[in-house]
Amino acid sequence: MKITAGGVVAAEWTKFSSLRSTWVTTGISVVLLIAFGAIASASFAGDNLSAVDLALSGSTLAALAVGVLGALLGASEYTTGMIRATLAAVPRRLPVLWSKSLVAGLVAVVVMTAGAFAAFAVGSAVLNDKVGSLALGDDGVLRALFGAGIYLGLVAVLGVALGMLVRSSAGAIAILAGLLLIVPGLAALLPNAVSEAITPYLPSNAGSAVMALTQSEGALAPWTGLAVFAGYVIVTLVAAAYRLKKTDA
Repeated sequence: MKITAGGVVAAEWTKFSSLRSTWVTTGISVVLLIAFGAIASASFAGDNLSAVDLALSGSTLAALAVGVLGALLGASEYTTGMIRATLAAVPRRLPVLWSKSLVAGLVAVVVMTAGAFAAFAVGSAVLNDKVGSLALGDDGVLRALFGAGIYLGLVAVLGVALGMLVRSSAGAIAILAGLLLIVPGLAALLPNAVSEAITPYLPSNAGSAVMALTQSEGALAPWTGLAVFAGYVIVTLVAAAYRLKKTDA
């Protein structure tokens, strides 16, 4: 029987949708985004953040959660040994990587975009009276909310690529956490001139630029930052594709 691209995607969707852990992780990512946005909106007492910035303040933890989701999807078959059966059914191999990435990315984009809008709605409802409210039609609001969904979708794809590159869920999650959480902190310890030059281009800083309503000094423009982050994802996918094609499962 001929294996079609649609058939591979359908198979990966079946694997994804049949595992309770994937839906638990997806649910956690949405809860984190909404809950932290609501808490930040209700408790913030300063005057230098917008309603959108506050609503999306849980995006860092949500990114880690969707990244874990992608890493599990990418590496779990190596852990169980089922990858041999998968590659026997799809001898060209690369469609497996593309299909896993597509499934994880699309699910994350759809779910997290909805989560971003929900976080904005909930945050606006409990907004501290010291922060000015915003409507969806205000400049940059829709871009930030849709951008959040796209960024988090790309994080899920990055997780898949890392999972299939290192072939270990724990290893992929550790690398992902390092890239998103630890590296920015380490960069801040560098001399100011060096830190200011590289910080905007770090993965999480570049990707999250699309969610900011106003850009801080030195930050990348919204879509430029997202494009830089997409570049990191593409490089990781290429590396994973090379290893998948050239080495044994």
